Amino acid sequence: MKNQAISIRLIIMNVLEFAIWGAYLTSMGSFLADAGLGPKIWLFFASQGFVSIFMPALTGIVADKWIPAQKVLSMCQGLAGIFMLGAGFYAMANGGFTEGAAGVAYAAGPGFKFGMFYILYLLSVAFFMPTIAISNSDAYNALEGAGKDPVKAFPPIRVWGTVGFIISMYVVNFATNAHGVQFQHSFEQFYVSGGLSLVLCAYALSMPNCPCKGNTGEEVSLSESLGLSAFKLFKQKKFAIFFIFSMLLGASLQVTNGYANTFITSFKEIPAFAHSWGAENANVIISLGQISETLCILLIPFCMKKFGIKNVMLIAMFAWVFRFGFFGLGNPGNGVWLFILSGIVYGVAFDFFNISGSLYVNENTDKGIRSSAQGLFMLMTNGLGASIGTWVAGKVVNALVYNPQAAGQAGDWASAWYVFAGYALVVGILFAILFENPQKKANA
Repeated sequence: MKNQAISIRLIIMNVLEFAIWGAYLTSMGSFLADAGLGPKIWLFFASQGFVSIFMPALTGIVADKWIPAQKVLSMCQGLAGIFMLGAGFYAMANGGFTEGAAGVAYAAGPGFKFGMFYILYLLSVAFFMPTIAISNSDAYNALEGAGKDPVKAFPPIRVWGTVGFIISMYVVNFATNAHGVQFQHSFEQFYVSGGLSLVLCAYALSMPNCPCKGNTGEEVSLSESLGLSAFKLFKQKKFAIFFIFSMLLGASLQVTNGYANTFITSFKEIPAFAHSWGAENANVIISLGQISETLCILLIPFCMKKFGIKNVMLIAMFAWVFRFGFFGLGNPGNGVWLFILSGIVYGVAFDFFNISGSLYVNENTDKGIRSSAQGLFMLMTNGLGASIGTWVAGKVVNALVYNPQAAGQAGDWASAWYVFAGYALVVGILFAILFENPQKKANA
């Protein structure tokens, strides 16, 4: 009964952790576009990658040496929630709702200052992003304390995090404010996220204590403390190629999070699609990707055994080509099935590289630097890759969509998606040529 209770408590923690993220990650771009910040969408998503480069390492050191992980989780979520609520209140106080061709929409007022809103958002994500790793550490500690093997017990618990993410997406999709505007297009999405952060802030304190390791008396360099020792892997050609391509593929990770909702919602400006179900429920369409993600995890062991690690990673790369291409071809009316296909292949695109890449690192590095190597893999994909990729994606979208001379009423979104698909295709072809299959090498 005790073991079952800890699993339920960890499921609740994971549901809250990812529901916080799901409340705004896929819909914030739509709010920013309405607020007149469409050309700056890339900056908000690139900032998540930027803070992911250093904040998880810093808070990890604090949790390891001075403050128990469950308290660090509580403090970080508390601060993240306060700043996210601050961003929402700031938008509310300095904007309003106006009637336009596409219906009632939020519009920033003359008192709305980009700098203040961005700083509040940046501070929130700076404290939120480390909590993903800290909550994992908290879960591992609780499972070990209950006599469970985290390797076997954690994945079924972690899946509930994705469920929480999807539920939160649905809440902001279907909930409407007093003006009839869905939360996914308004500042209320930040209230949902910030409020859930404060709930997890309190809930985290009820988790089992995760003792600090403290100072062991051993001399540890700063690079080792920050997990930078794994950078020596770049001296090996196979790892240099692998990590470079991890960064190149990581450039694709946040593109649809940043722009998919804005893109689908833009069809409201086209009379033929103005009242279509798809244009009205962008977050539900996007959530198909998260649903696919939970199912594709189950396919990885079979595909790894059947095709080998290189081919599985190649499948992921070419899945990104289809992910972007289907967006370019589809519409929320009679072409909504292409959006659905885009959601289905997202699970393959995201899971097959992230998980198989993590397995590649685990199987090909020494135990002494294995954790640091995993951190480096995350830094290259979700840190540098996501930051650089979102910045470049912003350049493309701003040129083709938010350029005043862009063709069409809503800009040339299709061409932007084709550019992203072409990029993923080139990365996949180069990876196929340059990356040596480790299994073939082992059998040589």
